[in-house]
Amino acid sequence: MREGAPVSMACMETAASGRNTNRATLVAMTPAPPPISLRLGHSGLRALEELARLRGISKAEAARQAIEEAAERESRREGLAAEAQRLSNDPADVQEMREVAKMMEELRGSW
Repeated sequence: MREGAPVSMACMETAASGRNTNRATLVAMTPAPPPISLRLGHSGLRALEELARLRGISKAEAARQAIEEAAERESRREGLAAEAQRLSNDPADVQEMREVAKMMEELRGSW
């Protein structure tokens, strides 16, 4: 049994009683999500193969990593867009941006 895996009370009682049994009941196991299939097309397959080769991993693992990375990028992008929207609705921030722009224009001088 791997270290840190949860076991049932029956297993712990058996171990405590000194009886030698080769069973352990794992609890809180979640079933694996169902597999999916998709058609990548020629360019998608080439990109996946290249990613897997560069990272030294299987194509399945490369696909999992790419999906997770894309989701993380989208989440960050949405967060940045929300922050930009919040700042554009803040009158104090808008005023500060205008002052900074004016100062930068004055510093630039004429060429």
